[in-house]
Amino acid sequence: MTQTTHTLALPGADLVYDVAGTLPPADGRPLLFMVGQPMTADGFRALAEHFPDRTVVTYDPRGLGRSVRTDGGTTDTPQEQAADLHRLAEALGAGPVDVFASSGGAVTALEWVATHPGDVATLVAHEPPINAVLPDAAGADRARARFNAAYEANGSGAGMAAFIAMTSWKGEFTEDYFAQPDPDPAMFGLPAADDGRRDDPLLSRRAWAITDYRPDAAALTAAPTRIVVGVGEESAQTYTARTAEGVAALLGQEVTVFPSHHGGFVGGDSGYAGKPAEFAATLREILG
Repeated sequence: MTQTTHTLALPGADLVYDVAGTLPPADGRPLLFMVGQPMTADGFRALAEHFPDRTVVTYDPRGLGRSVRTDGGTTDTPQEQAADLHRLAEALGAGPVDVFASSGGAVTALEWVATHPGDVATLVAHEPPINAVLPDAAGADRARARFNAAYEANGSGAGMAAFIAMTSWKGEFTEDYFAQPDPDPAMFGLPAADDGRRDDPLLSRRAWAITDYRPDAAALTAAPTRIVVGVGEESAQTYTARTAEGVAALLGQEVTVFPSHHGGFVGGDSGYAGKPAEFAATLREILG
């Protein structure tokens, strides 16, 4: 499938996006957007390869990857990113599009549907990390502050180790969780040395607006968009599985189970690789 790369000049950012397939789609089917945060377009490469019959649009959110901010901003908000996606869909002349959105991108996509309900036909929101939907929301906020504190004190290796500890913890964030010592980065093959940077889009406070997001249940249920909330079969009881279940409950539905884990659509040989072929089959069945 032919892929082309484009840049859309927006207020405050130059948004870089890729289109795999024809515009407009040759078969008249909706464009299929794949949206992440802080994941960029590269993270969807393996998944997109399993949709050779669809025109797939991926992009780098503003301030990430190839999409350079021109406004000097450093905070990633679902509201701003949803507005970017609305403008991108308009620029492509697309009618209602289908969307697969992962992690923080799923939070952005929920805001997109709430504020521009005519843009999206079907949204598959996979494991959106939203603290407010948890019964232990205060504990989730505290756990987030803990990995951020490790990052600010000792750099990315320490911060990522604490982040992995948070996201792999099963069940609510009880005092047993907080009684644990911060993990050694070497346990996860991470460097202990501090590179001095503090601008990581995942570990800094840059993306706290995403996990602080509060979905507008009334707007989402009133929208014409079909919303499916997904969760990985290997994610059971972990933080993002519980937030997915909380979002689904807010919308009066059950979660839909996908193969693998939080990044189950990711390919490659890394320890984070999932099952992209099986994941794509489930997504294709949902999209119809």
